Amino acid sequence: MTVQPYHVYIERRERAKNMARFYALSIEANLFGETSLVRSWGRIGSRGQQKIHVFDSEAKAVDLLLALLRKKRSRGYRPLQ
Repeated sequence: MTVQPYHVYIERRERAKNMARFYALSIEANLFGETSLVRSWGRIGSRGQQKIHVFDSEAKAVDLLLALLRKKRSRGYRPLQ
């Protein structure tokens, strides 16, 4: 099983609200032959939190990655310039 490398890092910064957040997504193969979507988020400069979703196919992981990315973009997250 070959998993394509997917890595996305986006940020949301609003000085008026003292907001500086990051959101990172990556798709990786795990040791059991499954595909994992790793989500990391938190305040910029902190360790933040992490959640791992395990899928039996890469297509399902990509679908969730795209859905999460659309949701975050609608809330003001943008890639680094």
